[in-house]
Amino acid sequence: MPRAVIFDLDYTLAVPTRDRATLLSEATTAADAPSLSREEYLAAHRRNLTRETRKPIFADLLDDRETDADPGAVANAYRETIADALEPLPGVESMLADLRGEYRVGLLTNGPVRAQRDKLATLGWEDAFDAALVTGELEAGKPDSRAFEAIAAELDVDPDDAVYVGDEVEADVSGSTDAGMDAIQVLLKDGPDRDPRAVAHIEQASIAIELPTILEDLE
Repeated sequence: MPRAVIFDLDYTLAVPTRDRATLLSEATTAADAPSLSREEYLAAHRRNLTRETRKPIFADLLDDRETDADPGAVANAYRETIADALEPLPGVESMLADLRGEYRVGLLTNGPVRAQRDKLATLGWEDAFDAALVTGELEAGKPDSRAFEAIAAELDVDPDDAVYVGDEVEADVSGSTDAGMDAIQVLLKDGPDRDPRAVAHIEQASIAIELPTILEDLE
């Protein structure tokens, strides 16, 4: 019987109203920086999971380009652009509140501290969880087991008493199961296939409706 439910943030509980490639383009244009691809950004993001801000990510990306653009200015523009476009998936706010009546509810999200904490503030979710950790605050990011162990400790549960809900196969499903948690994979349109390591799979748009029942079935 699970004692805790832990969530990923991006594309699991909240989504941007415009695709991330568009948001990145808007931010680089606003900061007078060269065009950057989404793939380049994600690779740099993975190299900088334990940072305070996105500035090191953009410093990494701009290092081999001829530009006077300030990485900090690009980071600020991207953060503001995302905040303007971010919205919760339907029903997740009431779902989180209801789940807290039955379980310890946590959040573990990859990324720089300021970027991810700003998303929580934008959504009004600073108090929506019993504990919320950003990997920029930790020694390691997902899929490293230390990240999952850290949020389990914050919730005062053993990892094997927790269920992790997320959309990424490597960071979320692989990472949480390696740490001893059960995983529920959130399925995105045009996203990864169902991973057999997950104990259940749920369509992104249906998470608020279906997740409580899935958790009950795990009991």
